[in-house]
Amino acid sequence: MARQFQECSAFDPGEVFVMTNILRSGTYIAATVDELRRHSAADRAAGIVSQRALFPRRGRIELGPRGLVLTDWSDTGDLTLSREAIISLRRPFTALYGRLLGGLLNAGKPLILQTTTAGEIYILINRRQLSEFADNRRWAAAITAWQES
Repeated sequence: MARQFQECSAFDPGEVFVMTNILRSGTYIAATVDELRRHSAADRAAGIVSQRALFPRRGRIELGPRGLVLTDWSDTGDLTLSREAIISLRRPFTALYGRLLGGLLNAGKPLILQTTTAGEIYILINRRQLSEFADNRRWAAAITAWQES
């Protein structure tokens, strides 16, 4: 059996696979509302070229039994949000993150979470650089369903 796997080019014999109950996973870039408010006009101009200039936090995002986990949130580690820690979830363009930065379509709207632990945070999940599209609409639906379960 192991021989079959070794012949497959996608298999790395040194890789360890762990079974998890993760409902959804991806990559994120994010900022708190305070971080977005502190940006200068020059920062916002740089954000038109690359939104990474506006969103200093980045890592993996996972929705699972532990909650909504944003890895590498800060120097102290991950941000884990329970169902109760997410007060509200919305997806509008705002004065802090508008259509010019987020693209012209709904696919570029940020995911904005009001939380009890980190305040208000703006998240872009699986964002594609050139198209400005993100998976935020699907994630909003998944988080809402998870909260209601």
